[in-house]
Amino acid sequence: MNLSDKYPKLFEKLEDKELELRHLLSIDENELDYDSEEFEFDVEEYNYIIYLAEPITKLFDEARLHKFIQDLGDDKAVFEDFFASEEDLYGVKSALSKEEIADVILRRVEEMV
Repeated sequence: MNLSDKYPKLFEKLEDKELELRHLLSIDENELDYDSEEFEFDVEEYNYIIYLAEPITKLFDEARLHKFIQDLGDDKAVFEDFFASEEDLYGVKSALSKEEIADVILRRVEEMV
């Protein structure tokens, strides 16, 4: 099943209907990198780094984006620990896989648009 079938309300709002998951959000494992101070997320506390791409952040006004972030952070069933470094960059600790986290986030976006 493609993303537009799974999240129809989200894709209805997007200008480009052919976007793939990598164009909407990035979920990377947080690894100890001695050569980079790019992220402020402690590897011990956060096992994933999530970046929301512009097509998603543009769907929300500031108040709704803050509510979205708050709702994600409050969902202790999904995230043991959640830190929003910026409005589009989060450090999270979760037992879920990258695919499961992506589904949680896109379902939340789908509910709010």
